[in-house]
Amino acid sequence: MKRRHFLALAAASGAVIGLTACGGGSGSDSGSGSSDAIRVGYSQLGAESGWRTANTEDIKKHLTAENGFDLTFVDAQQKQENQIKALRDFISQDVDIVAFSPVVETGWDDVLQELKDAEIPVILVDRSVDTTVEEPYIAHIGSDLYAEGEKAGQWVKENHPDAKIFELQGTMGSGAQLDREEAFDKVVGADKIIGKATGNFTRAEGKTAMEAALQAYPEMTLLFSHNDDMGLGAIEAIEAAGKKPGTDIIIVTIDGVKDGLQALCDGKFNYVVECNPIFGEQLGELMKKVVAGEEVEKNTVVEDKVFDQTITQEEVDARPY
Repeated sequence: MKRRHFLALAAASGAVIGLTACGGGSGSDSGSGSSDAIRVGYSQLGAESGWRTANTEDIKKHLTAENGFDLTFVDAQQKQENQIKALRDFISQDVDIVAFSPVVETGWDDVLQELKDAEIPVILVDRSVDTTVEEPYIAHIGSDLYAEGEKAGQWVKENHPDAKIFELQGTMGSGAQLDREEAFDKVVGADKIIGKATGNFTRAEGKTAMEAALQAYPEMTLLFSHNDDMGLGAIEAIEAAGKKPGTDIIIVTIDGVKDGLQALCDGKFNYVVECNPIFGEQLGELMKKVVAGEEVEKNTVVEDKVFDQTITQEEVDARPY
């Protein structure tokens, strides 16, 4: 009998299970906890943004030995092949549960089937997958990425209906890029989008893409960036071109990291839709229920807020990430 099945049966019979573990390491953090700990294999897609860093820190904060977890954490450095290797390593380690934030939506069929055959439950974190595997994961936790795009689009439609919009896309093929783009474009109207380019969710690539866009689309009046970091890079390009961000070019972004909200407070961003990265505690509770064999919601949506230029410096200073 596999150990995870034992845990489920023990929970069902009212057994009390002591949960302890310990972890360490750098790029790949491997736990070596007691036999009673929930052994978790977690593949994070990378550290491409302030949002991702905050998400990783919160997950590691809560999936600890003190909370009953033996965590093996792998940073995939934004490469799908690294994630697939990590997931297969988790199978060979016979972990109790796997969670991962997929770098892109497609290309997971084989490894998801392998996880299913190994009877290891999977939780998707933050992003989604497009797969032919039946029931490939037991639960998803994260923000509603489509709703984020809708909120950004609705603000633009109400406040700048005649804007000439350039769109900075996230990593192409990722759930965040696909959902935010589809929703935003649908709300504002595809005819309002004068150009698009990917900044791969990074500040450096956002700056580079914006530099090229300012040359190619001088009529641009509004930038929609799929995350704060690309928007912050775009600010550098806009200022270097002698324009005033937030005035000459309206900027709408998604994430709500501290640097992004500071730009909003400084008048360089105009509107920010939050994508809340702080849900490590919720993820831990979800994992415990799954391993115990309890029924769980298929989709847990993390609460997000929206911010405009009425934000105060006190609010920004109080931001934990």
